[in-house]
Amino acid sequence: MQGKIIKGIAGFYYVHAAGRGTYECKAKGGFRNQNIKPLVGDNVEFDIVDEEKFLGNIVKILPRSSQMIRPAVANIDQALLVFAISFPAPNLRLLDSFLVMMEGYELPTIICFNKIDESDEPELERLSRIYGKSGSRVIFTSTVTGEGIEELRELLAGHTTALAGPSGVGKSSILNALVEDVHMETGSISDKIGRGRHTTRHSEVFVLDDESYILDTPGFTSLSVMVDDKSKLRFYIPEFDEYEGRCRFAGCVHVNEPDCAVKDAVEQGMIDLHRYESYVDMYHELDNNKKR
Repeated sequence: MQGKIIKGIAGFYYVHAAGRGTYECKAKGGFRNQNIKPLVGDNVEFDIVDEEKFLGNIVKILPRSSQMIRPAVANIDQALLVFAISFPAPNLRLLDSFLVMMEGYELPTIICFNKIDESDEPELERLSRIYGKSGSRVIFTSTVTGEGIEELRELLAGHTTALAGPSGVGKSSILNALVEDVHMETGSISDKIGRGRHTTRHSEVFVLDDESYILDTPGFTSLSVMVDDKSKLRFYIPEFDEYEGRCRFAGCVHVNEPDCAVKDAVEQGMIDLHRYESYVDMYHELDNNKKR
């Protein structure tokens, strides 16, 4: 029997088999000898031990198409980054860090701005303008009115999607709207700190249908730039791609150099100023980290 690991807790792995259900499985001891650990998202082969109780043993981990380190999950083929459009106000610097991270994993990304029932059209237009050339699909949703939820469902169809974003932005509410028979605990917003209280404590894959999965991960509150070499950071900003090689100096990093095609594009409004300034912040962050 084949299936996908949708949750792992205390040495037990819960494997969803299309058309059959979810089995509670243990991993064969041979995996430990091979220094291999099953991951949430793994496609596996398993033997059924008890059909009535839905128990089994994982006997083989099938080849992984991808593997993430933080969180430790496998076979993700796209990312969904959720940020609130209002309270809490979107931390665009954090969003830009997420986008760099997903570029590093070569994952197509959907940016979802939630809670649009609490905002107005100019703010939607501003965010669309900022991220219109980021290489990511940008959508707007409200779990209160239902706006954008069906569009989001269509974008998730046929994929295994990693769901990420800070706490308090409505990730659990979105899951509740997308997934039948699941009722995630939704976190309230702390008035004192203006952030959501964490409600997700472990990675778990939810089944949208037999070909579509969404992986929920513990809420992120901060994220370091996941690039080792500051000179390579520019390759993780899709807006810069068409200007590569058009600067006066070879290897231009688009920060202090004169006759820089990227900086010219920013001045002409071809590249959004926020995205450029965010890039410069990340560049200096890498520079400072290296000096420590």
